Amino acid sequence: MTSTTICIVGGGSYNWSPIILRDLAAIPELGGKIVLHDINEEALEDIRRLGEQIMAATDGGFSIEATTNLADALRGAEFVVVTITTGGLEAMAHDLDIPRKYGIYQSVGDTVGPGGLSRALRNIPPMLEIARTMEQVCPDAWLLNLTNPMTTLTRAVTKTTRIKTVGLCHELFGVRRTLKEMFGASDDEFAFKLAGINHMTWLLDLKIRGEDGVELLRSALRDGRPIPLKATSGAFLPPFQDRWGVKLALLDVYGYLAGAGDRHVAEFFPSFLTEETRAGADYGVLLTEISHRREMGAVARDSVRAWISGAEPLPTGRSEEPVADIVAAIASGRSLYTVLNLPNSGQIANLPRDVVVETMGVIGPTGAAGVSVGDLPPALLGTIIPHVINQELIVEAALTGDRRLALQALLGDPLVRDFRAAPKLLDELLAAHAPYLPQFA
Repeated sequence: MTSTTICIVGGGSYNWSPIILRDLAAIPELGGKIVLHDINEEALEDIRRLGEQIMAATDGGFSIEATTNLADALRGAEFVVVTITTGGLEAMAHDLDIPRKYGIYQSVGDTVGPGGLSRALRNIPPMLEIARTMEQVCPDAWLLNLTNPMTTLTRAVTKTTRIKTVGLCHELFGVRRTLKEMFGASDDEFAFKLAGINHMTWLLDLKIRGEDGVELLRSALRDGRPIPLKATSGAFLPPFQDRWGVKLALLDVYGYLAGAGDRHVAEFFPSFLTEETRAGADYGVLLTEISHRREMGAVARDSVRAWISGAEPLPTGRSEEPVADIVAAIASGRSLYTVLNLPNSGQIANLPRDVVVETMGVIGPTGAAGVSVGDLPPALLGTIIPHVINQELIVEAALTGDRRLALQALLGDPLVRDFRAAPKLLDELLAAHAPYLPQFA
């Protein structure tokens, strides 16, 4: 058995930690120590107890520890999995409600748009605290980032620290899940050529059993075969179900299939989330409200406590998340091919170097490298590059506390249509999140 030490920062997450723990427990050749860190002591204790029970029930090879001290949690770690949300749902409510006052609809509000900007500004400082503490106590560890906005957080860490960092997203797996059901295919019967930025990727090539997957999809749609409703994040509420109206509309125009759920993709364009489209409903996009997230959180918490008490059987089996497979591969001297968010070292030739891009890639003991796709076609490049520029502005604004850069990023976002209102919107967001934005004080 290969022994390793893993720290989960945000380890009190009722959503993420049970998945990561059971995935790690399901790999028999892997063991060692898992340290959970969180500022929520009650949640941290719940997940610690759950972790111990999962390991006992599955003969998992990990001991479970928990602490609220970041440096203690990170000391000696070889892998650091980050799943944090600065300010929680109370802060995210401002990200949605304040822009709504200005007529801006956001179907998610955690990647682009005013919500993505606001979330990045308050998440980047604690993300950098984690990375800089790693430089002191576990400088050779991998940082596996699950936190949104994925691109700007990963970019802030790679721009300012020496920590080996990769962003991991499951949106492509949701798209694959729908296609698997439509065509009765298995995971190993798919081949992807993927390129873009997190939550706005394009499938430059899609093969299903060696055939052109886009043509198979078009043929199935012509024959009247319905798109199966799938939740890309595994959620049970209608706003999280991917109805494909946005992806199919884009496919008609651009000729390529987007590689993420519609609720994310819609926010990258000016046309889908408007009064005229009934805030996206015409395309099957339903706005994810804070009430939905609170309901999801309560269900996840109640499930964890039911598992701990024995009222419900412990969850078993693997998820599609790649965290455990990455840990196992690196710790055991192997490599893994999966979706990676990494600095652009040539994966996408006509995007600037060092900006964080999402492609297929290989990660192993010697490092991580994205697969090169060459140039993006001009039309696809036009959908990506404005957001790349905005994300660079957002990172620099978060690092420096420069309001002008934040305003430039806000005005550059396609969801923001009123030049005169943008400064007021920004100032309201900055004021609402002032406790989390010391750089703007």
